[in-house]
Amino acid sequence: MSIWADQVIAETYRSDWGRLLSLLVGRTRRLDLAEDSLSEAFARASARWPTDGVPANPGGWLYTTAMRLVLGGLRAEAMRGRKTPLLVVGRNWVEPVGADDLGDERLALVLLCCHPALGPEARCALALRLVIGTPTEEIARLFLVSRATMAARITRAKKKIVTAGIPLSSPIDDELRTRLVDVCRTIYLAYTAGYAPGSGPDLLRSDLAGEAVELAALLHRLIPESNEVRGLHGLLLLQHARRDARVYNGGLVTLTEQDRSRWRQDELQAGSQLVIGLPAGDGYAEELRLQGLIAAEHAKAATAAETDWPAIATLYGRLEVLTGSAVVRLNRGVAVAEAEGPRSGLAVITGLDRFLPDNHRLHAVRADLARRAGETELARASYTQALAMCANEMERGHLQHRLDSLGSG
Repeated sequence: MSIWADQVIAETYRSDWGRLLSLLVGRTRRLDLAEDSLSEAFARASARWPTDGVPANPGGWLYTTAMRLVLGGLRAEAMRGRKTPLLVVGRNWVEPVGADDLGDERLALVLLCCHPALGPEARCALALRLVIGTPTEEIARLFLVSRATMAARITRAKKKIVTAGIPLSSPIDDELRTRLVDVCRTIYLAYTAGYAPGSGPDLLRSDLAGEAVELAALLHRLIPESNEVRGLHGLLLLQHARRDARVYNGGLVTLTEQDRSRWRQDELQAGSQLVIGLPAGDGYAEELRLQGLIAAEHAKAATAAETDWPAIATLYGRLEVLTGSAVVRLNRGVAVAEAEGPRSGLAVITGLDRFLPDNHRLHAVRADLARRAGETELARASYTQALAMCANEMERGHLQHRLDSLGSG
């Protein structure tokens, strides 16, 4: 029973954390108490379910437990400060709820996290923590800062929401549109977190990425006429459709080596339909459109050899002009190498070290291109540098295999 209970708790956390938290905040308007109480509810589930058994409605049990804890906190505050109005709460707040009674207000919670009163550097991080439940250390890795820095950033943002009385509002049309760029960036970063391997054995977190895809779909249903949202949804569908082919027998599989029969064709088709035909725009909407078109080029190639790499290199060039991103230039270098040869790719990525000093992927790409160009010493040195910077076990295994294939020299 213990293993089964642990699995249910983990699955419920992944699937219901944001939904439960948004409902608690929506009913109580107390982000601080709601988050602490929900965390405590999960802790109590971990202690009780292995021996008492898993309840028929895990989400309902967690919601009811957390709500009772919130009300306990409100009562304690009222007793300390004689704040009688804090005790005026809905009668049905702590009654047991059924599985169908738990609403989904996650998009409203994203809007709360993307409120203009919060700093841009805190919005996406806070949404990842509250809506998706992403651990702080993973968010810190995603934003390339220390865990302590990210924890302080998230804490400051939560305190500002509480002290400023920023409300958890329904996704009102005008409010949603004014925050649309931040909302889309937040959802895309949440998706990226699932495919940004950190330390440990896992290369990807398809469950975390799937949550972001679900949020993008929810946003698209709400405002289907938005090109920005359409591009986001299409891009995530196209990228997520390849999840089953990214790992095989416990090892990393590069895009060109993936078994494309494992790509989810229904998602590829749906994503392609969304991004193809989008009009050219500007800003983040155009950035999403170009990324979507790149993903669609990969999707329509039945084999890696049939990929239109010149078209992809051109799209990356336009994306680099738009964003000025060193990571986009790195990706363009890969595409140019496929279209024109590895030495051309090496020329594109020359000088990127000063922009990406701690990026192990830069060294991994340089190593692969050098190996293909016959520059064995450069390849060996670059694989060694990539290994020194890479913390993910599966990715390290892939890099070590490539390094070993060069021989001792």
